[in-house]
Amino acid sequence: MNKNEQQLRDEIALREASLADAVKELASGELSESEAAAIERRERAALEKAHVALLALGSTATKSKTVRRRRRWLLLSALGCFFVAAIILLWSSLSPRQAGNSITGNVSLGQAQQVTQLLTEGEADVANGNVVAALSAYQQVLVLRPKNVLALTETGWLDFSAGSSSTNPALVTLGVADLRKAITYGPRDAAPRLYYAIVADSTPGNTALAKKEFRVFLALNPSRGQLTIARPFLKALGLPTS
Repeated sequence: MNKNEQQLRDEIALREASLADAVKELASGELSESEAAAIERRERAALEKAHVALLALGSTATKSKTVRRRRRWLLLSALGCFFVAAIILLWSSLSPRQAGNSITGNVSLGQAQQVTQLLTEGEADVANGNVVAALSAYQQVLVLRPKNVLALTETGWLDFSAGSSSTNPALVTLGVADLRKAITYGPRDAAPRLYYAIVADSTPGNTALAKKEFRVFLALNPSRGQLTIARPFLKALGLPTS
């Protein structure tokens, strides 16, 4: 039986909560690494299926509603991509970090270690739904390494999404600028191209730019997860989906 929009949204919320719970339970030792990985695979597959169904239901909705759904879908799919890295690094932690509390206070840590830990914190905070803490972690990375492609990409996307949702042009502009920097410093990295292409597709009058960026993205041998995220946009723009 086909699910209606509310049922799909409820399912997405439950799957998202399940992923966040698995991260916490792994960190506390309640789940083994293999058990957490199995949960991640199951929930990620279900999330992707639910998002595709939700996008299909929304094909007749207004442009603004479609954009909001795309943003939410990308954030949740990105959560799935980051989950494996979070599992590995959280497992190695001596104790779980509460969202928003830094574990980089040890002055003996080298800069490279601090960057690695801050990136992990940002990913974990995204998994816990704490966007403010995630932004703080990524911005701290940029203080240490202004050219870090991952931090620029995530900061740019989160700022753009927040600015669009709150109708804040300054925040949108800041987010787009960071995504452009990420592309400049990581021209062979598929992730910033994907985010920037979606931003262009979500912005009126930028269809040609969106197509151009998606073509570059496809030429960079993106991962299967990245292609899954991109596929609905590629299809809507009349571009190859694989």
